[in-house]
Amino acid sequence: MLTAITGINWGDEGKGRMVDLLCRDYDIVARYQGGDNAGHTVKNECGKFVLNLVPSGILHPNIVCVMGGGMVIDPEHLEKEIAALREQGVKITPDNLKISDRATITMPFHVEQDGLEEARLAKTGAQFGSTKRGIAYTYGDKYMKKTLRMGDLVHMDASVRKRLETLVESKNLTMVNIYNQKPVSVDDMWNWCKHFQEVFSAYICDVGQYLADADDAGKKIMFEAQLGALRDIDYGIYPYTTSSNTIGAYAPIGAGIPGRKLNKSIGIMKAYSSCVGDGPFTTELAMTEEEKHLLREAGHEYGAATGRPRRVGPFDVVASRYGVQCQGFDVLDYMEEVPVVAQYKLADGTVTDRFPTGKTLDDAQPVVVKLPGWHCDITSVRKYEDLPEAARGYVEYLEKAVGCKIKYISVGPERDACIIRD
Repeated sequence: MLTAITGINWGDEGKGRMVDLLCRDYDIVARYQGGDNAGHTVKNECGKFVLNLVPSGILHPNIVCVMGGGMVIDPEHLEKEIAALREQGVKITPDNLKISDRATITMPFHVEQDGLEEARLAKTGAQFGSTKRGIAYTYGDKYMKKTLRMGDLVHMDASVRKRLETLVESKNLTMVNIYNQKPVSVDDMWNWCKHFQEVFSAYICDVGQYLADADDAGKKIMFEAQLGALRDIDYGIYPYTTSSNTIGAYAPIGAGIPGRKLNKSIGIMKAYSSCVGDGPFTTELAMTEEEKHLLREAGHEYGAATGRPRRVGPFDVVASRYGVQCQGFDVLDYMEEVPVVAQYKLADGTVTDRFPTGKTLDDAQPVVVKLPGWHCDITSVRKYEDLPEAARGYVEYLEKAVGCKIKYISVGPERDACIIRD
């Protein structure tokens, strides 16, 4: 069985905690896109874990985790992340973590270029809100065929050295002539790669064959997405997107088994809206700054990868319906009424249920409806029927509005703080 866990909105929906909860019934958890530019936070009986690159299934000792070929991997960040997890008692070996030989390497100059370009754009207010982890520049070089892949670390011969020389020469045209930086040293990059050859060679393998054999053997495979549908490079709020395909349909492709089809796709969304980064976010216009501050603090809305305060707003029916088409609610306890963005009002005065793009989205205004609040702490509730009537009404309103059944309801960050509906 192949199951994808994906984000319906802008990311930050709580995918990591849901993977941690649901993967106990699976054999393999595979990341299929993205890099260390976003974080999945998981709380369980062993503590709090923030994962940027390693799949969330690593917290289960009997699960094998896979980093697919659609990912971009910064070995330096991965080495530190693994070390931090080991310090917290998590066992990580080549037996339970496998890295695709096809995954692209994020080099130090990708990270440097990301920061330089974001700073340049910020001078005119044109920045994208990048995490400055080098993700866009790694993917960009990947499609220009000017990168190394993790498999190259296993066989660092003369041909790999020649390719490194070629891509560094090309990169220096940009670093020196556009950004006025010192040229990147081929020797420095070669030695950097040699270090990570020693660290990761035993982990790097043909994960496509591994996943295909596991699927043929009847093993259960879960695909873990990073970010959400509205950050997808093709279907998101371009250009304020990530640089990869976040939607579930890409999961088998990015993981390494493009000929296989998903059996199930589970979309994760919050009971309110949040995002990190720039770009249109219509729902935030429905709240005052004070209301947004209260919601942000109640939900502890700060980026797991960057620590940046997230932008927040009411649940956005229009955006979520669109996210569902492409593919927890404990922090609302304090609200007398729970606002929901039900529609968008466009610049010409028309009201729409559809999620627009471009200038139309930039100018859209939220149309808000307010539902009754439940005014009590629900973090200990584990049965749907034990929720307050207003909380059940909120769930059922969202189901109808978005057009998708809500099966899992998170009521807290801990592993067991979840209601599973029949």
